[in-house]
Amino acid sequence: MSYNFSMRVYIHIPFCASKCPYCAFGSFSDFSLVRQYFDALNKDLNHQLKEFLGTKKQIKSIFFGGGTPSVVGVKFYEKIMDLLLLHCAKNAEITFEANPNSAKLEWLKSIKNLGANRISFGTQSFDEKKLEFLGRTHSSADTFMAANNALRAGFERINVDFIYGTKLDSKKLLSSELEGIKKLKNLGVKHISAYALSLEQNTPFYAHKNYAKEAPILANFVIKGLKSLGFLQYEISNFSQKGYECEHNLGYWMGDEYIGVGAFSVGCVGKTRLYAHSLIENYINEPLFRKSEYLSDDEWSDERLLLGLRSKLGVDEKYIKNKEILEFLEKDKKILRENGRVFNKNFLLADELACVLC
Repeated sequence: MSYNFSMRVYIHIPFCASKCPYCAFGSFSDFSLVRQYFDALNKDLNHQLKEFLGTKKQIKSIFFGGGTPSVVGVKFYEKIMDLLLLHCAKNAEITFEANPNSAKLEWLKSIKNLGANRISFGTQSFDEKKLEFLGRTHSSADTFMAANNALRAGFERINVDFIYGTKLDSKKLLSSELEGIKKLKNLGVKHISAYALSLEQNTPFYAHKNYAKEAPILANFVIKGLKSLGFLQYEISNFSQKGYECEHNLGYWMGDEYIGVGAFSVGCVGKTRLYAHSLIENYINEPLFRKSEYLSDDEWSDERLLLGLRSKLGVDEKYIKNKEILEFLEKDKKILRENGRVFNKNFLLADELACVLC
């Protein structure tokens, strides 16, 4: 069969053993609904693949996010993976998020046997006090054990999430964190996602403005430290060794079509964004429901501009409205222009550059 287009698939698993106080993602701790949820998930996925994939598209990447996918038994993923693999491109990237203390060796082996080839651990820190502050239920030792188990299970593509910019952070503490990342690199971890802590509405942290530090000095310290370890920044929050970038995320930034499956999920087909129910009970009752939002040409252009400036992909010049500022930024060596594309030299300035170029 000849395929003309590819598509990404995001599947939301909203179950968590506990809710972290900084987390604004949709999650739920009532595990009595797992079976009902996965029944709805299978119905949703079947419907969307028939409606949007058709015969001329194939799945290029799949991402199981959460929540915490690793708190759910592998048996619940069997039907979903069997269906997805029927439509996957050769060597499609298939990622599962996991927590270091719930992704046991047997779970990792089993999910690998189902077809997963990338794992992403929500580590966040190697400092025990910082882990406690962030509400994490694992220890630093759990992360090293989880990474080692993932390698034993046969995973070559492993990501570790890391948070900086908390009130506890200093160059001294971050130096210690970078030592933890160095140990992971020596184990074989080749991708790091480093996020500055943000205080999101409707989270316990939101009322405590002093919990986060907006410190460009610390951000640059982390970026330089990761670079010295061989993790090159290819997006504002993502760093990898060569050839180990996250293909799924690159697809988002390129503007690829994607379907979102599950409660809280979002998809985008053409220029139409599709939102599922954000309450798990409503999703179980109506898994096919979607609220539609059509993106105007200006909204689509602004999104391409911002995402392009945040990553190594750059942005097509056609999405830049302010040509005079573009010329000035090029002369000032803030941006690079090549073959009709504009590349940002400092991803930390992405928001500011997008504001002046749109």
